[in-house]
Amino acid sequence: MVNCLKTGMPVHSKMFEFERVYGPEDSQDTVFKEVKPLLTSLLDGYNVCIMAYGQTGSGKTHTMLGSQQLEESSRMQQEAQQGIIPKAAAELFRLISEKPAENHTVEVSVIEVYNNEVFDLLAKDGQGNGASQRRDVITTSSGSSQVTCLTHEPVCSAAEAMQIISRVLKRRVHCPTLIHTDSSRSHLVVTLTISSKSPNALALARRLQSAKKDLQRSAHREWWSPRCRRASPAAGHPSDGRSLSAASSPCASPSPSHSPCPSPRRSISPAPFRTKLQLVDLAGSECVGMSGVSGAALWEVSCINRSLSSLSDVLGALAEHRPHVPYRNSKLTHLLQDAIGGDAKLLVMLCVSPTQRFITESLQSLGFGTRARQVQKEQPRRKSNTLKVK
Repeated sequence: MVNCLKTGMPVHSKMFEFERVYGPEDSQDTVFKEVKPLLTSLLDGYNVCIMAYGQTGSGKTHTMLGSQQLEESSRMQQEAQQGIIPKAAAELFRLISEKPAENHTVEVSVIEVYNNEVFDLLAKDGQGNGASQRRDVITTSSGSSQVTCLTHEPVCSAAEAMQIISRVLKRRVHCPTLIHTDSSRSHLVVTLTISSKSPNALALARRLQSAKKDLQRSAHREWWSPRCRRASPAAGHPSDGRSLSAASSPCASPSPSHSPCPSPRRSISPAPFRTKLQLVDLAGSECVGMSGVSGAALWEVSCINRSLSSLSDVLGALAEHRPHVPYRNSKLTHLLQDAIGGDAKLLVMLCVSPTQRFITESLQSLGFGTRARQVQKEQPRRKSNTLKVK
């Protein structure tokens, strides 16, 4: 319940309903308990997206990354103050360690959407130095979105992934405003890509390929063997004295059906298993007058609000089951198309201020969350890493 107080106006309340509501006294571990079950869907074949939405200074970065000034704290204190991104990375590698029968690889990429342009924060220049590079977002033939020439770095642990993420966070665009002295002016998208193939499937494919080659070699030996019916006209056709013609040789056969031995079964290859965990720290949404910026910073606020408005339009189209979803109205929504649409799973963390000063921004954020809750998708069926017969 939000109490709206205005001078000279009676107090009125607005009601909102969500799955969970956390207060300032709740810890990071308490918040992550709601996120944790969602990560198991990654190994079932589903894309997962977790994003923090709210005005500048409402706690989005603290929710997603945690406290940034804990170098001198103990390890236990550091883990307690970690946000969703480091905790999700640790949980993902824990889930992978519980599946020794499968072979998993994890890659990390970090993207910044600034002024409706996509920048690769892991890219390097010609001298090997870190330098953000502009990238394009395209739609593939399968209908999914893809960032061209995006840099992926393989990681073997959550600590290694967080080292890479922390290293490039300093490249994110910041600007002081009246609300926050170090306000993030871009959308940060951290993606953990999981690829997996079963070693049993790979071994089976190798055995089938080896069996195919053995069968081909044995068929070739049998063709020129005196015992082969096609090689000996008298054996195959006692009454026919015609000799073997050149057209009936295996090398000149116009069709595989002319082969004297049956063709081996086509090889079975394992289906690729690739899912994405996208963790998004959105830029703050606030009125231009509240931020008090001007000049180039004014254009930044305009781009931020337009991209967030496009995100709201996409959720509205999905909620109303419209035939057209405007993903391409913004680079942010085009980039997150695989995480929002289809059978992907999306979790929105709303960050709001409890003070009356920011009541307008808080109501706007809660309205965005209400629209996100209205998105109803068909019950997804469990996916599995099965073998496909080609």
